[in-house]
Amino acid sequence: MNSSTDATQFDASTTSKSKWNFHDTQWVLSLFGTAVGAGILFLPINIGIGGFWPLIILACMALPMTFLAHRGLARFVLSSKNKDADFTDVVEEHFGANAGRLISLLYFLSIFPILLIYGVGLTNTVDSFIVNQLGIESPSRVLLSGVLVAGMISLMLGGERLMLRAFAILVYPLVGILLFLSLYLIPSWQVPNMAFPEFAGFSKTLWLSIPIIVFSFSHAAAISSFVNVQRSHYGDQATAKSEAILKRTSLLLIVFVLLFVFSCVLSLTPEQMLQAKAQNVSILSYLANVTDNSFIATFGPLVAFIAITSSFLGHFLGARESFNGLVTKQTSLSMKSADKIGVAIMFFAIWFCAVKNPSILDMMDQLSGPIIAMILFIMPMIAVYKVPALKQYRGMSSLFVLVVGLLAVAALIYGFVA
Repeated sequence: MNSSTDATQFDASTTSKSKWNFHDTQWVLSLFGTAVGAGILFLPINIGIGGFWPLIILACMALPMTFLAHRGLARFVLSSKNKDADFTDVVEEHFGANAGRLISLLYFLSIFPILLIYGVGLTNTVDSFIVNQLGIESPSRVLLSGVLVAGMISLMLGGERLMLRAFAILVYPLVGILLFLSLYLIPSWQVPNMAFPEFAGFSKTLWLSIPIIVFSFSHAAAISSFVNVQRSHYGDQATAKSEAILKRTSLLLIVFVLLFVFSCVLSLTPEQMLQAKAQNVSILSYLANVTDNSFIATFGPLVAFIAITSSFLGHFLGARESFNGLVTKQTSLSMKSADKIGVAIMFFAIWFCAVKNPSILDMMDQLSGPIIAMILFIMPMIAVYKVPALKQYRGMSSLFVLVVGLLAVAALIYGFVA
């Protein structure tokens, strides 16, 4: 009698967990918030300079690139025999200690520059708003950037519950305002130049844009923490549930982001895109400055601020986890000590970069995009052909992800030698 009741309760619990629930929605929003940051706010500038047809081709590639790559990384982390393994543990388990250290370092380096970019982007967004919309003299960049970076890191130190709550608060208005702004710009659309460019120049533009696409849609920094939460929450169903959440996240990203990108690109000329790049501000800050429109002037910088803040939180989570894993495996420091050192180092590095104000698009093109490609596109696909636990995933989708990753890294090499 008791065993029958227990079985019934177990079946009911399993059925309940297999259905879509609030936990899943929270994680869709968290991953969406991680991806929608500086990359997407600068994406229209980079693609708009290249013309209309590269935008069309890259838009068609965005969904398979985003979903298949993140699904591959999630499967890689979940393939560990150790149910509590983070990314660094899984890499060491599958590739050995020495290769594990190198890949773990690359993982950290794929995330850390993004935090530097967000420090610069947030400081420029707030400074531009203060000067152009409020009409106040520009504050001390050292003070402004220090306060902003300290505020974002303070949110992360509050733990997972506070982080998810912050995402919930930030992402809902982000989705709503991003959609409204995209639709609001439609009346100002201009007919683009539909002439098909010379094939050699077109293919080169397309190729060199891949790292920006990789960077712009990446939420790889949160994947390790994300799948470990799903493994704890769902047990044997973790892989299926993780993939379902990632699929919805990718669809949400593509619909909202591509509508936004198309709206921005069709509302501005390539010459204006070049001006925005030279000013080192996001597309929304540029629109707020050049259009005589109080709505865009108010909500453009607000969206940029929310997007960069929400994405910073997700990437800081990944950088913090990978730094702690690297340090505790190579030294005798405790996790608590490593965490304090890591937070301090990242705070001062992000603050320093925000003060120096390097080119955001150059940092995306030449550093973050290709390194993310190594970790998100190449390494999990190599594991698919090396690790027995992942051999079931071999096929055309894994080859597609691998080729995209190799093209992104090749674009980095070309950028250095050209």
